[in-house]
Amino acid sequence: MEAFLQRFLMIESGYYTVSYNNRTYGMTVEVSDDTRRRKLFAEELGGDDHISLNLYLLKGKAPLLKPCEMPAQKVIDFVNDFTMHPRQTRA
Repeated sequence: MEAFLQRFLMIESGYYTVSYNNRTYGMTVEVSDDTRRRKLFAEELGGDDHISLNLYLLKGKAPLLKPCEMPAQKVIDFVNDFTMHPRQTRA
């Protein structure tokens, strides 16, 4: 879980295109103003898979991972293993 936490905490709020298991996902990450709550939603582009989770960083307690209607291991594997696509910029 330590690798998951380190990687997830490095992702800034925003929209990203990522690859995971030879599939492409549109991924949105939201970080609360106080940085204690993080939300990730990823949807397979052209497919039906999705990843959804909330992470709560509670003062004096272990981080609380709340996957949304899926096994925790699925969200941990996704965060640990996805590859981020380069951001596209407009000229």
